Amino acid sequence: MTTQNQFGQPVGDTLADWQPRSRPQRVTLSGRYCRLEPLTKAHAPALFAAHSQAKDARHWTWLPREQDSTAEGYGQWVASTEAHSDPLHFAVIDIKSGQAVGSLALMRIEPSDGVMEVGHVHFSPLLSRTPMATEAQWLLMRYAFETLGYRRYEWKCDSLNAPSRRAALRLGFQFEGCFRQARVVKGRNRDTDWFSIIDSEWPAVDRALQNWLAIDNFHADGSQKRTLESWRQTPEP
Repeated sequence: MTTQNQFGQPVGDTLADWQPRSRPQRVTLSGRYCRLEPLTKAHAPALFAAHSQAKDARHWTWLPREQDSTAEGYGQWVASTEAHSDPLHFAVIDIKSGQAVGSLALMRIEPSDGVMEVGHVHFSPLLSRTPMATEAQWLLMRYAFETLGYRRYEWKCDSLNAPSRRAALRLGFQFEGCFRQARVVKGRNRDTDWFSIIDSEWPAVDRALQNWLAIDNFHADGSQKRTLESWRQTPEP
């Protein structure tokens, strides 16, 4: 039933106990396959080496920056992020190797509304399409919803960035629409697709992610037994 005010107008449900949430901090978040650490210049050499394993620069196409040509240049950019609280950048550390293999950030953080976005996702070939990549996203989601109590967690991408769109849907984000001519990036038009997970959806998203990440969901060769999408559709075998 729609809530109405004294004038008979439809209004949103009252959040009687709502209080602004805390801002995310430079914390370490640990999982089975990876660990998230606040990004620092100390991570830059390993990250530059990891990204250098890519056969070409296609993973930079939709990033706001062009590819760095030197380790020094990349290190300067990483160092510049350390002073930022929004975006708040994290390095993804491979538990087995102990090396940084990618990064991502919490951004557009609105504590008064309980809303934040995951962005600046840049995974190297050592991280892309691995359980680590999924776990890194799950660790940040869990931090947002369970530790900080946020109501809404967003994902935005260039409408032409098909891999990013697929990743959002695979992880359980809901497509909300396209903001046309939303930005100018690298001198090009960008239409932006919006996705989100809200707090009422989080328990089901979390359960599917944990089931997919479980050791017994993988064969001895590392291939998955069930897809993440199938765990959301039919949670139990």
